[in-house]
Amino acid sequence: MTRPFTLGIEEEFQMVDKQTGQLSSNINTILEKGEPLLGESIKPEMLQSTVELVTGICPSITAARQELHHLRTTLADILTSEGLAPISAGTHPNAHWQDQEPTQNERYQTLEKEYQDVSRSILIFGLHVHVGIDTHELAIPLMNQLRTWLPHLLAISSNSPFWSDRYSGLRSYRAIVWKRFPRSGVPPLFASSNEFDHYVEHLMKTGCIDNGKRIWWDIRPHPFFSTIEFRICDMPATIEDTLAIAALCQALVAKLTWLYTHNLTTHVLPAHLIDENKWLVARYGLDADVVDFVQNRRLSMRDSLHETLDFVDDVLDDLDSRREINYLRTLLDDPRGTGADRQIAVYQETGSTLAVTHFLMQQTMQGLTHDHVR
Repeated sequence: MTRPFTLGIEEEFQMVDKQTGQLSSNINTILEKGEPLLGESIKPEMLQSTVELVTGICPSITAARQELHHLRTTLADILTSEGLAPISAGTHPNAHWQDQEPTQNERYQTLEKEYQDVSRSILIFGLHVHVGIDTHELAIPLMNQLRTWLPHLLAISSNSPFWSDRYSGLRSYRAIVWKRFPRSGVPPLFASSNEFDHYVEHLMKTGCIDNGKRIWWDIRPHPFFSTIEFRICDMPATIEDTLAIAALCQALVAKLTWLYTHNLTTHVLPAHLIDENKWLVARYGLDADVVDFVQNRRLSMRDSLHETLDFVDDVLDDLDSRREINYLRTLLDDPRGTGADRQIAVYQETGSTLAVTHFLMQQTMQGLTHDHVR
């Protein structure tokens, strides 16, 4: 395999007061301090309590590991200087969206004007993974197949069991909040990349959208880069979780590309069947029993993920990502589960969402020592 399958990773962090654990609408100060150190790798989001870190184009998962480590440690140092800390989770345990201050940015103000409370309540935090592809013509054949594994990626990343100071009973409440947006969720099937391009052009010509970035599906061909962008994930619990998820996204793209070049494909499912599994995973996370709609059987999400990791195993050495995929195998067998399960365990032990917030502060820094960079 000679294709690089480059990686780009975007992470949305919460900024909280170190003492109270409350969200801090402090993005302007953080950008002033961060831009001289991180340049365009640090960005605002719709709400001022969010800060986004964006890698450059990483040629490998090893390079992504080094860059993520640098970005996260630099951000943590900047936040510490302001009495703040980063949190990596899909929602904040006790914050209310009504208390948040919007970022003063023309693009965000336009979205707020159009979507009103749907955009104001977007107090959620996600991980986006870009995987480079050779040609745009590959985008739709790959996306049609990759949609099958969207529930799997949500299961691994599930890390948002709380909403507005309530335990929601779900593992990913972020998935529910994001569903309110138009052009979100599991994308429909397209016959070709050309058909998809016509769809985007039609929406633009009719004034529905001003550019392709207003299509917010769980996975999409990026409108400006030669990448497939995975958008379904909660912000995972730790840097190792993020790297493992990115490695799985990369491996799936690499494996399906290899099959494509050999005139082979996997089964393609309609969106409404994938949505069935997506709901089960939003509710139960890794503990979900999901449906294999190709073989008409039910199985645990853990077993389904083990089968997925077996499916991509033959591309891992070329990608140099066996370390990250082995980490996923360990995670699947870990009784502590994902970030959501760990948050719930702290809450059940303490009865306190504040205790969960302080736990998240500690967990977010896990692994951010120099000996973890290879």
